[in-house]
Amino acid sequence: MARLIVDGSNVMGSRPDGWWRDRDGARIRLTVEIDEAADALCAALLGDPRADVVVVHDGPPIEMQLLRVFVRFAGHADDLITELAAPGDVVVTSDRELVGRVEARGASAVGSGRLVRALRDAG
Repeated sequence: MARLIVDGSNVMGSRPDGWWRDRDGARIRLTVEIDEAADALCAALLGDPRADVVVVHDGPPIEMQLLRVFVRFAGHADDLITELAAPGDVVVTSDRELVGRVEARGASAVGSGRLVRALRDAG
């Protein structure tokens, strides 16, 4: 089954909402927002509202209460995202190098702006 894999740091950085003042708070806000809109996001980006969603963030783990999203933390999120990416998965990132890495593993990629717009439409 295809998954939606989100480069959390890349998406977070694409939204000028003051994330740099409270990175942990911004990680939580974004991940919870994705969790609440997961069905709509998966329908819009994968065509399957019940697909799994994985959000990967750089840095140490943060406790979050989530219903639909699996959250992962890594010293370098791009490496974990590349490791997770498989044929049929859709990776959300605007990082060109990461796009190349995940496409080499058979996944496809969409830009962070597309997820941000889908979140806005779902809300």
